[in-house]
Amino acid sequence: MNTSPVLTVYGLNQCDTVKRARQWLQAQCVDFQFVDFKKTPPSAAQISAWAEAVGWEALLNKRGTTWRKLDAATQARVVDATSAVAVLAEHPSAIKRPVVETGGQLLVGFDEADWRAALSPFLPPFS
Repeated sequence: MNTSPVLTVYGLNQCDTVKRARQWLQAQCVDFQFVDFKKTPPSAAQISAWAEAVGWEALLNKRGTTWRKLDAATQARVVDATSAVAVLAEHPSAIKRPVVETGGQLLVGFDEADWRAALSPFLPPFS
């Protein structure tokens, strides 16, 4: 019986950063579940919990295509956590990706060094 904790990785299947993150996890022999925002968008409650964990500013990808394509009025609406959650619920591809839930921690974006440190309990001893 496998009792290792499972990670949940959220993102877009076609996102290059998500692809790199998934490949890295596979190379480290880490079990994870992938949830594609296109097929299963996160709920406003889930986005709100993420924003509370890491801050709405960290969750909002202002460098991404989705954000840049939003009209100025929509962008201007985002002034706090409540407004950010509302816009991200409408446009989940504006969430910085990937989002990883570990059961006790939340990671946003992919940085190998940060992931190696944060996910050390999930990594096999030889990695």
